[in-house]
Amino acid sequence: MADPQLRPTGAPYDPTYDPLTHATPGTNRNYAPTYWVATAGPPPADDGPITGDTDADVVIVGSGFTGLSCALSLARDHGIKATVLEANRVAWGCSTRNGGQGQTASGRLSRSQWIARYGRETALKLHAEIMEGFDYFTDLVREFDPDPQAGGHIYVAHRPRTYEKLASESALANAVFGYRTRMMGVDELKRDWLDEVGAVGALHEPLGIGIHPAKFAFGYLRAARAAGAKVHPSSPVLGIDRDGAGFRVRTPHGTVRTRAIAIATGGYTSQGLHPHLRSRVMPILSNALVTRPLTPEEATATIRTTTFVTDTRTLRFYYRRLPDNRVQIGSRSAITGADATHPRHLQLLVDGLHAKFPVLEGIRVDYSWWGWVDVSHDMMPRIVQPESAVPLFYSLGYGGNGVSFSAQAGRRLAGLVAGRKPAGLPIFEGPLPGHPFAPFRRIGQRMLYRWYHHRDEAA
Repeated sequence: MADPQLRPTGAPYDPTYDPLTHATPGTNRNYAPTYWVATAGPPPADDGPITGDTDADVVIVGSGFTGLSCALSLARDHGIKATVLEANRVAWGCSTRNGGQGQTASGRLSRSQWIARYGRETALKLHAEIMEGFDYFTDLVREFDPDPQAGGHIYVAHRPRTYEKLASESALANAVFGYRTRMMGVDELKRDWLDEVGAVGALHEPLGIGIHPAKFAFGYLRAARAAGAKVHPSSPVLGIDRDGAGFRVRTPHGTVRTRAIAIATGGYTSQGLHPHLRSRVMPILSNALVTRPLTPEEATATIRTTTFVTDTRTLRFYYRRLPDNRVQIGSRSAITGADATHPRHLQLLVDGLHAKFPVLEGIRVDYSWWGWVDVSHDMMPRIVQPESAVPLFYSLGYGGNGVSFSAQAGRRLAGLVAGRKPAGLPIFEGPLPGHPFAPFRRIGQRMLYRWYHHRDEAA
């Protein structure tokens, strides 16, 4: 249940919103009932909705981490004061519904898969880009989040075969990338970190910060506006039309004329927003819950660390102990928005929590929500200008690893808008790939979920 002091200030929250079936995310809809929104305090001031025709140097569509990072970088690094358009409340989508796990990742591929796909030299450059981005993210965390949880990231192996896979990735990270990960056995894991049933060991990577996503987003909002950006909620983009060398961006109550557009809508990218974006990402629902605070005895018996954790299932669980000693856990959810409210999706999380930590069976759930993740069809993001002669840019496809990477992605997106194209990496080259069987993707998704579950739980 949500904090009773959290009062809706706009249109009702729509729990069934689906970017593949809804034309827009709505207008001025209230936030999802997340723990993050309930505990972040009042949102900072914004610039209100667009209420007439106006001009802007740059329009950014989407006010989440990426859009606000782009706006902040445009102002601080390039002297460009952008206009950010948001359909609902500021940071209404991914940025207030995620797990707050900021780690050194981009997309869904591992470092060994980078080498297999791109070659060693490009993989090393990609690693350097992500490490640079994590340093930038760390600086922003110091600026925006008053209570971060540092300590790296723990990958818990849930089967002996996945422990072996993690050990191979750890050796590669150390030997090739100079990234000092280490493996730990089950005895050390349970003694010093967490006592999880079924765990056979873990990989610990040194870089990772757990954040409060809503406080972080609100920090972005304050900083971007202080630097000169305008942020307009309740202003969904109804159409993007060419206007000479620029664009006319239509909203319900006014049109914004602009020389350039940067799109940062993540998993909430509607199919009709722009032809370049149709079927370029697969929106995947992720479900999350937060429990009541643990007693000291429960904390000692379960999650002793505040370092965040992911297990090695393909349909993975991600979980952490929050600063107020609650447990947050998330995993997959429904296939469609229409099915998102079905109790079985929450029950999957509850059952997963109980299976990992039986002492918590029956613990009260205080918050439950879900949100859309933008997964690209080749499992890697793009920060690109899809047509060289058209000043439209986008950054999409993080695959659930955007908490920290979005800071660097937004900064790179700003550089593209300002005419400074990064080179040498595939994430900056060419558009997101489309899907040849886009209308049937969800049929395939249902089949894959069944196969993944069978494979994940096999001995």
